[in-house]
Amino acid sequence: MPDPAGTPARSLIGTIKAHANLLLSLLGIMWAMEILDLLPFIHFDRFGIRPRSIAGLAGIFFTPFLHDGFGHLLANSVPFVILGGIVLLGGLAMFWRVTLIVTVAGGLGVWLLAGTHTNHIGASGLIFGYLGFLLARGIFEKSARWLAAAVAILLAYGGLLFGVLPIHAGVSWQGHLFGFLAGVGAAWLLFRRQNPLPQNIGN
Repeated sequence: MPDPAGTPARSLIGTIKAHANLLLSLLGIMWAMEILDLLPFIHFDRFGIRPRSIAGLAGIFFTPFLHDGFGHLLANSVPFVILGGIVLLGGLAMFWRVTLIVTVAGGLGVWLLAGTHTNHIGASGLIFGYLGFLLARGIFEKSARWLAAAVAILLAYGGLLFGVLPIHAGVSWQGHLFGFLAGVGAAWLLFRRQNPLPQNIGN
């Protein structure tokens, strides 16, 4: 006869496995595309975000999976898994909502305002979006637990915030900046608390 006491533990293990499989699958797509890009007749990188180009609009959805070499991809792999994993603690639906908001809103920001004749690729915009979301979640949710998590994340990854500044040539600081702002916006959209309507009192 199954032990009911073991059910929560099994459920937790199953959830962790599912989350790990999701993140590793997304990461696997990034690596597979970079490997395929080694072939002389495949040039995936051209499908990045090209500002104010109609063709470049599609890059909003492709960009997180495209990288400028394996060094670029390797630098993004660990923070993507760690920060994406923390976002997943809020549930699968939360993860996909944040990912979609950051991808679309952050990508549109790059498409509208980044420099002409540039091509923006890489998962770092999504990573900065996760960072912005996690730092802002505790504030908008008014959660002591998530505020503490934000402090820990800031201590571990606070250095990334310098990436929103135009201090390194060849780095899409616009992708970092708009990704971060989109992440903060996602936290506001998902956790803002509406002020209750005033109660009518007769006299």
